[in-house]
Amino acid sequence: MSDCTHDCSTCSETCSSREGGQPESFQAALNAKSTVKKVIGVVSGKGGVGKSLVTSLMAVMFSRKGYHTAILDADITGPSIPKAFGITEKATGCEDGIFPAKTHGGIDLMSVNLLLADETDPVVWRGPILAGTVKQFWSDVIWGDVEYMFVDMPPGTGDVPLTVFQSLPLDGIIIVTSPQELVSMIVGKAVKMAKMMDIPILGVIENMSYFECPDCGKKVYPFGESRVEQVAAEYGVDVLAQFPIDPKNAIACDAGEIEKIVHEQAKAAADAVEAKLPIA
Repeated sequence: MSDCTHDCSTCSETCSSREGGQPESFQAALNAKSTVKKVIGVVSGKGGVGKSLVTSLMAVMFSRKGYHTAILDADITGPSIPKAFGITEKATGCEDGIFPAKTHGGIDLMSVNLLLADETDPVVWRGPILAGTVKQFWSDVIWGDVEYMFVDMPPGTGDVPLTVFQSLPLDGIIIVTSPQELVSMIVGKAVKMAKMMDIPILGVIENMSYFECPDCGKKVYPFGESRVEQVAAEYGVDVLAQFPIDPKNAIACDAGEIEKIVHEQAKAAADAVEAKLPIA
């Protein structure tokens, strides 16, 4: 209808969107040869906060727990996850779909970099094509029997995050932020978008919270004292962990060896998420 507000709860008309008494679903179909039990989005209100690092570490921690884990890299224009895992080969497929790459530790991974002729080729696509690619990663990839999938989303609240929220059956999201003063605004945007889309918020991970002096072990806060606890309380969400700045992590990612990282804070965050979203 021309005057439709898209709010079926306040409308008495009968239309295709109300078939069966429910609003139209935008959810994309999963590949017929795939089973994915839990889908977790990793989001941020701005770029440069370490969202891909958090996504990768969470997948590594769940894999170490013995779960079949996967990463869907929905950050189409800034795909960095294959490099962190040392994946350089291209994706293959068959008539039934595309096969994800498999990391040394057994994590399934799909990223646009696995489809490009050269990993440095830019992805200069408009919003609808980016959004369509994300849906293809869900529908055309043969994920197999995945227990936990982590979706690395681009920053902000644009086309691709909206597509993920609408098209994938997210069981919850993790919000990644950093200690700067504008953290409250960043977290607020992500929280409000999740609530608008009725997606559960599993908690907040603050990255680059501090670093430890290699000589005395004292914690130093280069971006100022953290306010994440206060901000999380303001929006009614949990703090899953605070990740320190550690040059060893950057070196491991550059070498494609993120699966070798020992990270107690990431393990604690994974334990908290597992408790919130257990496999039945």
